Amino acid sequence: MTYDEFKASVAANSPPTGISDPLQALWHAANNNWDAAHEQAQASNGPDGAWVHAHLHRIEGDLSNAGYWYRRAGKAVSTAPLPQEWDEIARALL
Repeated sequence: MTYDEFKASVAANSPPTGISDPLQALWHAANNNWDAAHEQAQASNGPDGAWVHAHLHRIEGDLSNAGYWYRRAGKAVSTAPLPQEWDEIARALL
């Protein structure tokens, strides 16, 4: 799946089939469903899930928790606007 296809899929009623838990979490985040996004991020134990998890806690405004998840992901704490970080994560994971 390309980034453009994934971005367009946000308009659908459900995430595309066959995508990873971190990508499903991003999909839910783009649809303003933080709880579903958080659940999907927690389902992934790897660094990709931790990166998305960090992003979600930035959305929530819990920056100390976000910092923890950035460290787990091996990523620097992002200060980019949230939509820009969403794009960065999506492009990297696709």
